[in-house]
Amino acid sequence: MSKPTVLFVCIHNAGRSQMAAGYLRHLGEGRIEVLSAGSTPADAVNPAAVAAMAEEGIDIAAEQPKILTTDAVKASDVVITMGCGDTCPFYPGKRYEDWVLEDPAGQGIDAVRPIRDEIRSRVEALIAELAPAG
Repeated sequence: MSKPTVLFVCIHNAGRSQMAAGYLRHLGEGRIEVLSAGSTPADAVNPAAVAAMAEEGIDIAAEQPKILTTDAVKASDVVITMGCGDTCPFYPGKRYEDWVLEDPAGQGIDAVRPIRDEIRSRVEALIAELAPAG
C-alpha cells in the first residue's frame, strides 16, 4: 500500500497549516506524505508559529507559504482545512476534515502555544488512524 498523502490548507499557509505539516512530518516519521498550501499565501511563515514549533524541536523556519493548487488536492487522500471555507476546492472521493482553530496571525507566542498544542493532539490522532505504528 502506498503512503497516504495529507494536505493542510489555511488562508495564508503561514501558521496553522505550517505547524500541522511540521508536526506530521516530524511525528509521522516518513509514513505519510505531507503537503500544505493556502488560498491566499502570505509572504512568510508567521514568526510566532516558527518560535512555538522551535520549542518543540521542530524547525519550520525554512518553509515558504505556497498557493493552493488543484493538483495538490488531487494528489491528496485527506484534505484538512483550517478556516479557508469555500475557497478550498472539493473533489469527490477525497476525505475532508475542517479543523476549527484560532488563527495565530498577529498573535504573540503565548497565544500561539495553545493553538500549537491543539494541532499536535489532532495530528497525533490522524497519524494513529492513517499510519499506525508497526
